Amino acid sequence: MALESAHMSRRTLLGGGAAVATVSALGVGVAAAPAAEAATVAVIRKVTMLKVVAFRYNAATHVTTVTKATKTTVIARFYGAKIYLKNAKGAWIQVPYVWSPAKKAIVFSRYLQLQLAAAAAAAAAAANPTSGIRVIPPATFASTTAYRSTDWARHLLNRAGYGPTPADLAAVKAAGYAGWLEHQLNAATVVDTECAAILARLPDQSLPIWRVRHGIENGTISGWEQFQAVLSDYTARALWSKRQLLTVMEDFWGNHFNVTIYADGTAESRAHYSHTIRTHAFGKFTDLLTAVTKHPSMLTYLNNRDSTAEHPNENQGRELLELHTVGVDAGYGEAGVLSSARLLTGIGVDSDSGEFAYQPWNHWTGAVNVLGFSHANASDTGGESVVNAYLYYLAHHPATAHRLATKLAVRFVSDTPSASLVTMLANVYLKSDTAIAPVLRALFSSNEFAHSIGAKVARPFESVISIARLMQITPVSTTLDSTASLVWIAERAGHNPFGQPFPTGQPDTADAWESTASTLERWNNVLRVVAGWDPSSNDVIRPPLYNVVIGATLPATHGELVDHVATNLFGRTVSDAHKTAVLAFLGASATQPVTSGSAAVNWVLPSFVTVLLDSPYQSLR
Repeated sequence: MALESAHMSRRTLLGGGAAVATVSALGVGVAAAPAAEAATVAVIRKVTMLKVVAFRYNAATHVTTVTKATKTTVIARFYGAKIYLKNAKGAWIQVPYVWSPAKKAIVFSRYLQLQLAAAAAAAAAAANPTSGIRVIPPATFASTTAYRSTDWARHLLNRAGYGPTPADLAAVKAAGYAGWLEHQLNAATVVDTECAAILARLPDQSLPIWRVRHGIENGTISGWEQFQAVLSDYTARALWSKRQLLTVMEDFWGNHFNVTIYADGTAESRAHYSHTIRTHAFGKFTDLLTAVTKHPSMLTYLNNRDSTAEHPNENQGRELLELHTVGVDAGYGEAGVLSSARLLTGIGVDSDSGEFAYQPWNHWTGAVNVLGFSHANASDTGGESVVNAYLYYLAHHPATAHRLATKLAVRFVSDTPSASLVTMLANVYLKSDTAIAPVLRALFSSNEFAHSIGAKVARPFESVISIARLMQITPVSTTLDSTASLVWIAERAGHNPFGQPFPTGQPDTADAWESTASTLERWNNVLRVVAGWDPSSNDVIRPPLYNVVIGATLPATHGELVDHVATNLFGRTVSDAHKTAVLAFLGASATQPVTSGSAAVNWVLPSFVTVLLDSPYQSLR
């Protein structure tokens, strides 16, 4: 269908016809504004706004198709092709909406949203040159195994997300390699309304700690539900959020700065701790380190809230060095641990509110020296500023840069990243004043990342989430028990996402997860999800398995069926030898016809799909 276009002039604007879009039954696309627009004056009018809830976007044609919207009335400022609304502070800001003459309303434009986001990023880059580093797509992609193809979109979703879904694959390919990653690194630019609606059914993690504490004390808030909400919120994001990389980084930092779920005394603060990590995930490590070190969850978990000048508790001072920054090989020694613990005295928790409080009466005073950081530390009232300086020093230490670069390379590239990659990432980290986003941009631009397809093994939680995403499950409106169910079955394989009982957090390499017991439980978990046993049909809406793996057209033969299902699952067929093995499992030859009554597409289908998924074609990523 041809798009009907109309140009906006001052006359049509004054008459309510701001035609800055091309509109059709298919959606809306942005048209070029007329040359006379420069002379247009601002006009403020009350108009109808079709506020977007869900949409589809065609990157080739720049057409946005809004599939769900809510109608509201707004006061808008029109200036040429631009539409402004007031923000919470009363300032006019440009919004990604255009006038539709057909609908007599302002409607959402994804293309304009992307343009505005790019302009904002350019402005930020001008203000801070280190933020101007951008993803450069690698020239080639290579697989380390015969089980995985060189599909870069699947590679991104397997590493910077929790596995592909048809919708996410389409979104990645439409945005392009660099485009998708840039949006992921600027998570606020990613429209995530559907997941936000799901998360709104869970406790608000940004709620002040004092309010949660008060609610637990008076019985209006359950401490157990606060813990469970940490896991449910994270699982929901892994399953349904379009901000996949942010959720991966929540796991990465949540285990780097591990506060074991259900730890004593943290019910009131653990959800807020997750919120704190998430809001700092792509910022400067200096800020993240400071926020985590002073957070009541960490101070409680590692006993620093009980540390005093007379009796310094070494737990947090030690882990700050060994786990959170420079690493055990940095050479700080026991004297460094004691000085670190003394520095952190006074960093505590208010007994009434449960919030962070600096308590000078608990701060140890006297000269300290840790790995070259020295300070007179002469004043109890000045102790917090000394701690801030100490954390800044550790965040900028070359040993910290190397350790974080190594951990990021292990998470995203391979269990044994090259020394050259680690060195490059560490240099970017230091040159970027500890900012994480530039390091990730450099990592995703590297040939080593591009050539590492299949080099990582999915851990049990990642495995079960990726299968659930393949099965395209969505939650029912009455409960989110599905998230707890998925955590539970992953935990049976040894992997509660934040359940490592030690400050080290969950390991990130294959050797920790490839025991016989873990592998067997992982296989059982695949069958549970594929067959629809977990999560239960009371908790999720799931498309029929037949629709997911076969679709509208039934292949003619069993050999073609195996190829068809494998391609839908993995984006490729399996090898001839593996195809023969699967056909033997089905008890059919390659040329045997498939009918609607064949066992392979009926009662054997869940087992057939599980056999394919219980293989390196799925477990390697």
